[in-house]
Amino acid sequence: MTIIADSGSTKTTWACFTPTTPQSQHILTNSLGINPIRDKEDVIMNAIERGREGLCQVHQQTTSTSFQPGDVQRVFFYGSGCISPYSDTVKNLLQQVYPNATILVESDMLGAALALCGHNEGIACILGTGSNSCHFDGTRIVAQTPALGFILGDEGSGASLGKRLVGDILKKQLPADIQQVFYNETELSQSEVINRVYRQPQPNMFLASLTPFLDRHRDNQAVHALIIDEFRRFLQRNIRNYNRPDLPIHFVGGITATFAAELQEAVMQEGMKMGQTLARPITGMVEFFHQL
Repeated sequence: MTIIADSGSTKTTWACFTPTTPQSQHILTNSLGINPIRDKEDVIMNAIERGREGLCQVHQQTTSTSFQPGDVQRVFFYGSGCISPYSDTVKNLLQQVYPNATILVESDMLGAALALCGHNEGIACILGTGSNSCHFDGTRIVAQTPALGFILGDEGSGASLGKRLVGDILKKQLPADIQQVFYNETELSQSEVINRVYRQPQPNMFLASLTPFLDRHRDNQAVHALIIDEFRRFLQRNIRNYNRPDLPIHFVGGITATFAAELQEAVMQEGMKMGQTLARPITGMVEFFHQL
């Protein structure tokens, strides 16, 4: 049995399958996110054990057979913050839970590249609360533009889109009707926005939580222009650095799924080559590893 995990800072998605399991019937469950740079060992172990419990429960319901951790032969874990030496902590804890398995722990960016590109060369991008990208040669990441977070970077992400939105609203850069709709729908004031961004924890999550407003009003010309411009900034500041206009650009993540049409429009306007889009990396990961 093989287990694959795609882990962000807020959620980990676990999948398990055997060589004879149809790809459409792989087992999926979720647990808390894991970031070894941020989290202590007990927090990480709790998320791993919750993932195991979820897999056991869903496996029993789906196949009417028991799930035994000792039967797991391979674990592929791709997560945020999973870089050396922090990844060693995750690997050691996974080994305790799955003692007979070969464990591999790598970054979420590599997991996304495998899901999007498979064995082919390409540009892989993650657009979620944050954003990231890399040039993947079909085996490994050979170049990567630093993401730098939502203050210095993360262009095209939910946090950056939300940052652009509230900045343009508060500075009256958007039409008056959209400004009024924003205040009516969100019930946010200038002082509340300032408080949430500068005085409360996780301002990136707050800013990303405003993207549904953009989704609801994407047909408004000014909102549409804001979204397109933000995606073009992502392409200009992150993707053009790879100097590979011949390669397709693939995207994965929640922002990708929500704004796929606008993303494709931005890629075309930049004269780049659009690749495939996925809502969740785990879908492509299961397909990739099912073939190994």
